[in-house]
Amino acid sequence: MTKGKVDALLGIVFGDEGKGKVVDYFTPRYDLVARFAGGPNAGHTIIFDDKKFVLRSIPSGIFDEGKTNIIGNGCVIAPDLFMYEARELEVAGYEVVQRLHISRRAHLILPTHRVLDRAYEAAKGEGKVGTTGKGIGPTYSDKAARVGLRVGDIQGDFIPKYEALKARHLQILSDLGFTDFDITDEEKTWLEGIDYMRRFPLTDTEHEINQALAAGKNVLAEGAQGSLLDIDHGTYPFVSSSSTTVGGVCTGLGIAPQNIGRVWGIFKAYSTRVGSGPFPVELFDETGEEIRRVGKEFGAVTGRNRRCGWVDLVALKYAIMVNGVTDLVMMKADVLDSFKEIKVCVAYEKDGERTESMPYDTEGWAPVYETLPGWNCDLTGVRAEADFPKEYADYIAYLEKQLATPISILSVGPERDATIIR
Repeated sequence: MTKGKVDALLGIVFGDEGKGKVVDYFTPRYDLVARFAGGPNAGHTIIFDDKKFVLRSIPSGIFDEGKTNIIGNGCVIAPDLFMYEARELEVAGYEVVQRLHISRRAHLILPTHRVLDRAYEAAKGEGKVGTTGKGIGPTYSDKAARVGLRVGDIQGDFIPKYEALKARHLQILSDLGFTDFDITDEEKTWLEGIDYMRRFPLTDTEHEINQALAAGKNVLAEGAQGSLLDIDHGTYPFVSSSSTTVGGVCTGLGIAPQNIGRVWGIFKAYSTRVGSGPFPVELFDETGEEIRRVGKEFGAVTGRNRRCGWVDLVALKYAIMVNGVTDLVMMKADVLDSFKEIKVCVAYEKDGERTESMPYDTEGWAPVYETLPGWNCDLTGVRAEADFPKEYADYIAYLEKQLATPISILSVGPERDATIIR
């Protein structure tokens, strides 16, 4: 029997590209769908049958009744938020408990982690990272410090372990002088979420995935955030706290590198970023505001305005290199339908120096643009490559040449059928 493969779908800039829609579209091709990193700071939006779902921790393959979905060991889970998310799906008529398996090695986000998140951000003042406040960073910090709680802990004598870590957090908060908070109600709901999680298959998912691969089954690894938010390869310190690049697929699911098949890199036809940190292509003018308005660029989880700019080839080339991207997926080209000209960042400049390679620190670098003609027509009704306006086809060809990677899938709207395979 031929061994199965793990294909990875990764955001390759700053996240928010529309991964949820593409994972949902891809799911019928795979036997398992697995999240390998991140937590409820992710917001994967899926729209079908005039319904909208925003998934935070649960993989986007959950809507297919024949598929197993996995929250891998590289993820962090907030039991209370997970409970709300899963119950919403149950109310909508989807069977969640038996479709979703959770790694016993995934770490738990405590209520005090969320307080620590706020305290650390407040202490940074103007240098704050711009976190979602969901407790993600402090949870990964505890994981690295080897003091965290894992999903498997809830299957044993859990409360003493919880109280010990909570006491550690409260001491840190006291030392920081951050004491004006009350988690009484939040903690009650959180413990209810712990009980709710016990209904799910809590398994050693690394064995489950590798056994599936040995049986010839295929897995889709669903990324969260984007490559430039990777803890190692992103715009540090303005990054997430996990490995969002393809290396995180191996560590976050417990699979060997040779099991990786195709690497799908997903990006928008323009650029966005949420939170603080350098963003060379950011537009502060009416063009940036128009992209935000038409693209509805507001965070699915936080509601925050996304910073907007033109597509950035420096960032894309770097992410393609780091991830070994085999195929690109371009989203939301329809947002640019009304622009007469479209700009593309081909390099950065700073103090007379020009580079086409991602610098160690992108702060202070200015974009160098090339200008292309816009297509000036509505793409949302297009369903076949043969119907592409010439300027749109030229834009695709230009990007493919610059990035030396095929753009194999195009999205021209939020619906499932607004997806074109080339």
